[in-house]
Amino acid sequence: MITVLSLALAPTFFVMLLGYVAGKTGSINNKHVTELNIVVMNYCLPSSLFVATASTQWRDLVAQWPVLLSLGIVMMGIYLLWYGYECRLRGQHSSEAALQALAVGQPNFAAAAFPVITALFGADHLSTVAVGIAVGSTLPSPLTLALLELDKPKTGASGAGGLTQIAKACALAFSKPIVLSPVFGMLYSLSGLHLPDVVAASLRQIGVAAGGMGLLVTGVVLSQSRFRLSLNTTVGVAVSNVAQPILAFLICRGVGAPIEITKLSVIMAALPSGFFGILFGNSYDRISVEANSTIIASTIFSALTLAVAIGWTYSYIG
Repeated sequence: MITVLSLALAPTFFVMLLGYVAGKTGSINNKHVTELNIVVMNYCLPSSLFVATASTQWRDLVAQWPVLLSLGIVMMGIYLLWYGYECRLRGQHSSEAALQALAVGQPNFAAAAFPVITALFGADHLSTVAVGIAVGSTLPSPLTLALLELDKPKTGASGAGGLTQIAKACALAFSKPIVLSPVFGMLYSLSGLHLPDVVAASLRQIGVAAGGMGLLVTGVVLSQSRFRLSLNTTVGVAVSNVAQPILAFLICRGVGAPIEITKLSVIMAALPSGFFGILFGNSYDRISVEANSTIIASTIFSALTLAVAIGWTYSYIG
């Protein structure tokens, strides 16, 4: 179990710390990381997401339907509830609420899922990682991008009505490479065609940098913001690290999912908060101290909560 935790968390902390130190010391200008952000968002992550989904056989993706169902319901349920809580009860602006909701609701599938799932269940279960990435990239991610797009300062006179603005924001969100790539990947998998080895190898050449570059940029961005462990952050971490895997377990039990699929869903939901919110916020010049603090605290706290979830997989027999 210690080995699995080390494989999941040590690289995450190391690369984030590397970026943080680089930003603090000025090796990388933490006020101008737009170009690095573009590399991650438009090239590394889309390549990685497409290969992960396109190279997985359709029947393997379909067999993971309880994972898709549980993660989809849990992520979107928590996202919408947290967004409503931030807007209605705390009076937060839409973009701030969206970034916080994404930090609480979307686990770090891109960087942490691969080593954990491989170590616990073997490389033949990586289709679960593909499903988790696809769900996260096609549900909460485009919604967050649309809300950030709507909240972007308007330039010049605009006669567009509310519905038109929403439609344009949604169109822009769903046209992002990070959203389109897993969709095209799933369509390619559905076609039954085999992804040519040369294509897969070419895309993996840059896609393999997605997790590392994403964490590095996360660290650089965090170096310009302060860490604040507020009550709101603490509750967000509890929801992300504790409530989310419990809800995933209850949904799997409710639909009668097989034992192994239930274990996979719970472990995926128990992963610490992902870094997409930081990258999205940086793309729109929206730095959320609360969201960033939630991601840091969730990653630290996952040393305990993920250990409990992993220990549970060894004892759960249905």
